[in-house]
Amino acid sequence: MKKGFVFLDKIVHGIRWDAKYATWDNFTGKPVDGYYVNRIAGTHELATALLRVRTLAAAQGYGLLLWDAYRPQRAVNCFLKWSEQGEDGSTKARFYPNIERAAMITQGYVAPQSSHSRGSAIDLTLYRLDTGEQVAMGGGFDLMDERSHHEAKGLSLSERQNRRCLCTIMEACGFDAYRYEWWHYVLRNEPYPDRYFDFPVGEVI
Repeated sequence: MKKGFVFLDKIVHGIRWDAKYATWDNFTGKPVDGYYVNRIAGTHELATALLRVRTLAAAQGYGLLLWDAYRPQRAVNCFLKWSEQGEDGSTKARFYPNIERAAMITQGYVAPQSSHSRGSAIDLTLYRLDTGEQVAMGGGFDLMDERSHHEAKGLSLSERQNRRCLCTIMEACGFDAYRYEWWHYVLRNEPYPDRYFDFPVGEVI
């Protein structure tokens, strides 16, 4: 692993993860450039902060499910190239039902340079420790729609409370929320605020 980075499960024991961009289960419909293994990497500082998140969440009966953290710049480039391709409809209904591909960029869901590529952003949700079930958040990961905004209309009371619970935990542990995506947080005092990395996520780097 590149110096300063670590696979998060090596530090934050007991977490669950599903690195969506290493699989076919993402908005591009196939594994994304730069993801060679289904594991999630990030900075040591991110891992340390997530230890606090895990502890605070567990005290409320929740565990952490991670979807993405460090994202190589080549993966972001892959997203941009994909957004320019013709629509085939294979993932639209699930991930971007009300916008066109190109609008992912203009509406802020995909950026030419992502905070993930700095190594201290995290996409995650909560699950119940007693049942293992994911907590209802009123929309899935990478749903590029107004429903994913933190203060989206049309959510049930429990969905709003669950989003607020996650946000409160994350902010208490040093993270800032992203208003358009309820699952996305960035470490407030990230160690590489001006660097965008491009090494692949793999066993050997």
